[in-house]
Amino acid sequence: MAESQCCCHLERTTSVDPQKTTAVFLLKEPALMWSLQNSPGLRMGPLIPEQDYERLEDCDPDRDCDNNQDSPLPGEDQEPLLHVPEGLRGSWHHIQNLDSFFTMLYNYHQRNGFACMFLEDVFQLGQFVFIVTFTTFLLRCVDYDVLFANRPVNHTQPGAPGFHQTPRIFHNKVTLSDAILPAAQCAQRVRSSSFLIFLLLLASGFWLFRLLRSLCNLLNYWDIRTFYREALYIPPEDVSKVPWAEIQSRLLALQRGGGLCVLPRPLTELDVHHRILRYPNYLVALANKGLLPARCPLPWGGSATFLSQGLALNLDLLFFRGPISLFRGSWALPNTYKRNCQRRALATRLRRTLLLLALANLALCPLVLAWQGLHAFFSYAELLRREPGALGMRRWSRLARLQLRHFNELPHELRARLARAYRPAARYLQVAAPPAPLLALLARHTGFFAGALLAVLLVLTVYDEDVLAVGHVLTTVTGLGVALTVARCFIPEEELLGRSPKSLLQAALAHMHYLPEEPGPISETNTYHKMSQLLQYKAVSLLEELLSPVLTPLALLFWFRPRALEFIDFFRHFTVDVAGVGDVCSFALMDVKRHGHPQWLSAGQTEASVSQRAEDGKTELSLMRFSLAHPRWRPPGHSSRFLEQLRGRVQQDAALWAATPVRSPPTPGQGPSFLNDSTTSSPETLLASLLLLPFLPSRELSPVAPCPAAATASLLASISGSTSQAGHDQSCVSPGGPGVRNPALLSELASAEMSLHAIYLHELHQQQQQEQWGETSATPLPRIWPSPQRPLTPEDETLIWHSDGTSSSSSSPRQQWGPTGASNLPLGGWQEEGKVQKEPELSPSSG
Repeated sequence: MAESQCCCHLERTTSVDPQKTTAVFLLKEPALMWSLQNSPGLRMGPLIPEQDYERLEDCDPDRDCDNNQDSPLPGEDQEPLLHVPEGLRGSWHHIQNLDSFFTMLYNYHQRNGFACMFLEDVFQLGQFVFIVTFTTFLLRCVDYDVLFANRPVNHTQPGAPGFHQTPRIFHNKVTLSDAILPAAQCAQRVRSSSFLIFLLLLASGFWLFRLLRSLCNLLNYWDIRTFYREALYIPPEDVSKVPWAEIQSRLLALQRGGGLCVLPRPLTELDVHHRILRYPNYLVALANKGLLPARCPLPWGGSATFLSQGLALNLDLLFFRGPISLFRGSWALPNTYKRNCQRRALATRLRRTLLLLALANLALCPLVLAWQGLHAFFSYAELLRREPGALGMRRWSRLARLQLRHFNELPHELRARLARAYRPAARYLQVAAPPAPLLALLARHTGFFAGALLAVLLVLTVYDEDVLAVGHVLTTVTGLGVALTVARCFIPEEELLGRSPKSLLQAALAHMHYLPEEPGPISETNTYHKMSQLLQYKAVSLLEELLSPVLTPLALLFWFRPRALEFIDFFRHFTVDVAGVGDVCSFALMDVKRHGHPQWLSAGQTEASVSQRAEDGKTELSLMRFSLAHPRWRPPGHSSRFLEQLRGRVQQDAALWAATPVRSPPTPGQGPSFLNDSTTSSPETLLASLLLLPFLPSRELSPVAPCPAAATASLLASISGSTSQAGHDQSCVSPGGPGVRNPALLSELASAEMSLHAIYLHELHQQQQQEQWGETSATPLPRIWPSPQRPLTPEDETLIWHSDGTSSSSSSPRQQWGPTGASNLPLGGWQEEGKVQKEPELSPSSG
């Protein structure tokens, strides 16, 4: 049969609509084929340009579009023709959403296969039942007067059989069975409370909803399990052993080999990431432009941020999922949100939706608050008794997971990177904390007294356990333990004394890739406070979640509702239609020309106005990380030239450092043997060995040496030279290639290279800022490797991005977002211009 040798024939009836795209999986077995069909600090504020939505189409560029609307393509209303063998119609399900399919592939791997997912769902359902039933039992089935010995209990024992004796009465200790009411009396007390019956019915309905959702998900994941086994040749027991990069490579190889046909073009790594991270990329961009998180000014100065799990769930319902969301389906933003003329009507509708959502949160606040309290109590009570200092530890906040996340970075990649950054960041917060010698003195002596009392009580308890029966002894022991743990938090650790905060901050930067910074001279106090918001105490995080039912409706009313027009404009201006993928965030394309920042080495490569630039070098660093993580991916146009420019700048700075007297970088033969070092077990270990090389100077974040970035450049050149020994490309931005013999070590090299790139770009950025402020006394680092000066060709001027790196022409006007005439524009800064040149005297459209 012809279909067994090649992909089945598909009649393509649409060219760009991703929901009309058909994916057909042709497995290796001749009689097995699976077909899948797709159906239908605030930087932004008022600076939002007035301009129409820009669509990227894979069609005739000369086609005219009326009224800036998306014109239907020929045959768009028809369904693609599929060939499905008769014997497989009942065994395979048509997946209607490629976003859902790729997301399930990823979640199946991250949750370690079907068995672990099944048990996790069962335990979560069981945990919900346990909390509800156990709470009901504690409320209605326990006699607390007996339990607290407020009422004596007589235990009687009848006399021996055959003898007329009165029962003997024993007064013993109260047992748990004495405090538990009989089943009949317990049931009667439950039925006597109508409010409790209502809550139990509500909890039962919610549990049934979760049960049905889990069953539907498990049925879908069973098909994913079969796809892993039959198409990717990964048995269930090996899912947790294969890295996601390997699974993605097999998926793309399957498509290239004809086993997976996806029209209109081949899949790339960026396509997969766009579908999995369609919505998270929007959230990262919202945080980068200052619309997230919610902020509240404090009376004593500064502001408090709020972004809890409950608020994140509300934003997901508001923007992406649910009947009230902006997106319709999973991939398309309605055309009404892409037109300038309806922005104010849509903003009014969004304000009304936010008001209703806030009122719903207020109505559910008592129930959610009670649930949050119960769940926190059952989760942390025993932990606090065993480890009183557990809440004094730090963890990355939800804000950090947004601000420190790259575009197109998967959750497991972010977790691994932040895990490597945790230790140096936590040590920096310990060393850089404002000195408080008086507080440390009080804490040291308070800890001594609390420890002495606790030791005596523990010794008495070991000697005679009846000491615990004395009133409030156990409470005293717990309180002393907590006081001792809190006192230790204010006592500085001796091994950290003398450590440089800047060196620790740079070690954290190597893995964080972003630093909280403000324009102007670097303030150590501000940096410390911002870092403490990113890496916050567990107690603060727990308190934020407990108060989330109260604070979430307030945030919806007083932060998001007044900014409804800004959110509408954000989605209108930063949404593009990628052929075969759908509507995605334009920042996720990592387009240096569209969203680059001149102060992050993209000068001459970017045409972005002030409001179009991604802050903190997000575009440049995201592009660099993605190219290093996926060496086979070929970036398009301006992004490729930016990477070439970066490589040339690194080589030039490395040559400058090599010419410096006394100091010179290690050559591949003299430097550390990266590829033969079997003891290197993590990127952090490898990077630490690089940063401690003897030729490096004393490194600081604020460059005071003549050429601090050149030392980092020499390290990058050293890594590139070492990897070239294994047959790799010498490009510092593409560490992968053929001839790889140790994939694990090469992955560590890529991670270490990205860390050095982050340090290198931050050093260049700070040098450029200091030169702009006129505060540096050192000689500026000469720019020997110039930016390309060739004029842009007409093809470059009309470059349109696709996720595979191809381009097509477009007649859409370029976006201009600048301060010109800001006071006369809606929201102060959005404008539309039909010309490439900036013309300040041009009157903006009012929209």
